[in-house]
Amino acid sequence: MIGSFTSKQIGLAAACALAAALAATTVGCAPQKAVTAAINDKVYAVKPDAVKVTAGIVTGEMTEMKVTERVEEGSGRIDTPARLSGKLSLKNISADQTVRVLGGRIVYIDQQGRPIKLEDDRTAPLIRVASQYGSSDRLDPGQDATQSVDAEFPVAALKAKKLKEIRLELSYIPSAFKEEKLSFNVSIGGK
Repeated sequence: MIGSFTSKQIGLAAACALAAALAATTVGCAPQKAVTAAINDKVYAVKPDAVKVTAGIVTGEMTEMKVTERVEEGSGRIDTPARLSGKLSLKNISADQTVRVLGGRIVYIDQQGRPIKLEDDRTAPLIRVASQYGSSDRLDPGQDATQSVDAEFPVAALKAKKLKEIRLELSYIPSAFKEEKLSFNVSIGGK
């Protein structure tokens, strides 16, 4: 009997057809993995990369300075805007005054001596001292403190011969430092 099939044979044939269709759909219509472009750091050297200055009774040294922006490979799309990084060391060079460092801000100056503004959606670069647990904003005579700097950098300053200087405007309060000795006359077990 050529035209008659049992229900078992029909069920088996249907299951095989369904499995074949599912396999074809899975293989042929599988979502393709999206290829994402690599994001690379583009580093701009700051010359000189270390500068030492004195302002009143505080000396400052900025070292390991560089500007980094993250760029998508191929398209050149900016993934993360330019940022200035480095290490800031401050030292109290006074012999008799303590300094309480309030903070500061970074200003980028162009060739004409004018500040270079950041883009509208970026915040002004501020320096905060004693932001870590256990650190202090106080520098006693001869004491120094070092911290990392990571600040917004204006895109306009990346152009050749645009940036003349980086200015750190530091705010601090000096106060007299005085050491006194207190002596207590004591004795043990006497009359």
